[in-house]
Amino acid sequence: MSDGAREFDIVLFGATGFVGRLTARHLASEAPAALRVALAGRSLTRLQEVARGLPGAARDWPLLQLDATDERAVADLAGRTRVVVTTVGPYVRFGTALAAACAAAGTDYCDLTGEVLFVHRSITANHETARRTGARIVHACGFDSIPSDLGVLLTAQAAQADGAELGRTHLAVRSMRGGFSGGTIDSARTQVDELKADAGARRVVGDPWALAEGHRPPRTAGGGSGGGGTASGLGSVLGRLAKASPVKRDADNGHFTGPFVMAAFNTRIVARSASLLGYGEGFRYVEYADFGAGPAGAVSAGLMSVGLGAGLAGMAFPATRVLIDKVLPKPGEGPSEEAQANGRFRMEVTGEATNGARYRTTVAAPYDPGYSGTAVMLGQAALALVEDREALPEAAGVLTPATAIGAPLVERLRRHRFTLETTRLPG
Repeated sequence: MSDGAREFDIVLFGATGFVGRLTARHLASEAPAALRVALAGRSLTRLQEVARGLPGAARDWPLLQLDATDERAVADLAGRTRVVVTTVGPYVRFGTALAAACAAAGTDYCDLTGEVLFVHRSITANHETARRTGARIVHACGFDSIPSDLGVLLTAQAAQADGAELGRTHLAVRSMRGGFSGGTIDSARTQVDELKADAGARRVVGDPWALAEGHRPPRTAGGGSGGGGTASGLGSVLGRLAKASPVKRDADNGHFTGPFVMAAFNTRIVARSASLLGYGEGFRYVEYADFGAGPAGAVSAGLMSVGLGAGLAGMAFPATRVLIDKVLPKPGEGPSEEAQANGRFRMEVTGEATNGARYRTTVAAPYDPGYSGTAVMLGQAALALVEDREALPEAAGVLTPATAIGAPLVERLRRHRFTLETTRLPG
C-alpha cells in the first residue's frame, strides 16, 4: 500500500501511559500541522483525557481504541498508518503482535523496548518479512539505546573517514540525574521471569552477540559485546549481567568505574548495529558508569556492583520481589515536571581504531533520561521516519536507531539541545 493510501502518518500507541503522554505532548509541539497523527490505547476515556491536555489542533487528533493482544485489531492498525510508535510494554508480552503486523504491512515501527528476548524474537520472526515489505522495525528508540547506538555510530564514522575501523570501544556514563520509568522496571521483572523458566532464554540473554547479524567476533574473556559465555543457570546469567563492568580504574581519568544498569541491553543493540554496518572485525564494546575519584568513588562503584546483582537476584524470588516492588516505580508512574526539569545525562564513547588513533564522542542532553529525554528521542525517531524518508539509510528489516535512521536522527536531536560531538584525541 502506498503512503498516500494510508489514513495516518503516525499512530502513537500507549498514549495514556506516563512516557506515552510525554511523547504525545512532544509530537503535539513538534509535528507539522499537515501531519496526520492519531492516539491509540486500550481506554477511550483515558485517551480523551490525554487529548484534552494537548495544545491547539492536537486536541482533535483521532483516538483509536484497541487492545495490544487483539491480533486482528493490531493488524488493522498497522495497515492504516505509515508509522506506529509504541510505548506499550513489557514488549515480550504486549509488543509481539504489533511488530509482526507492521513487518507484514510494510509499516515503519519504533518502540522503547529494553528487552533482549523481545528483540531477539522479533529478529527471528520479522526480519526477513520486513526486508521484503520494506518496513523498518526499529527497536530501542529511547534512552535504551539511542545515546549508545548513535554515539558509537559517530565514533565509527570518524574512524572510517580516516580509513580505519574501530577496535576496542567503551562508553562511560560521566553524569546522570533522573529516573527509570515504571515500564522499564516492569520489563525487567518480566524478563527475569522468563529467564527462570527457560534455559534457551538464558542462553540468549547471556550471549553478547545474540542480536547480531552474521559476523560474530571470537569469544574473549570479560564482558561487553566481545566476550562472555552462555552458561544456562539463572544465577550465572544474572551474575554475569551485573558484573559485566567490574569495579576498576578508568584509564582516561583515573576515576573508579562500575556497572551501568542498562549496559546488558545497550551493548547488544550496538553489537547488532556493528554487524549490520561493519564497524570492524576487531570491534569490542563495553559500557560502564563513572563513580568519581578517591575512596568515595571506590565505595560507590562497589555498592552499585553489589546492589545491581542483589536487585536482579531479588526479582527472581517472590519474597524479595514483594519488598523490591514497594520501592520501585509502577507502570504509569513518573516524576513531577519539576523533577524532570532537573534531569540530565552526559556520556563519552571512546574508540581505538586500527590506524592507532583514538576518537571520542560526547552524548549529552539537559533532560531526564528515562522520561522527558526519552519522549524527545522517541518522538524525533518517529518524525524522522515520516519526514526524512529521502535521507534515511537504504535499509529494511528489524533494525536499530543507527541502522534505520542514523544521521537524520542525529541532526534532529542536535536541534533539540542534544550534544553529539566527535573529536580525534591527541597522541
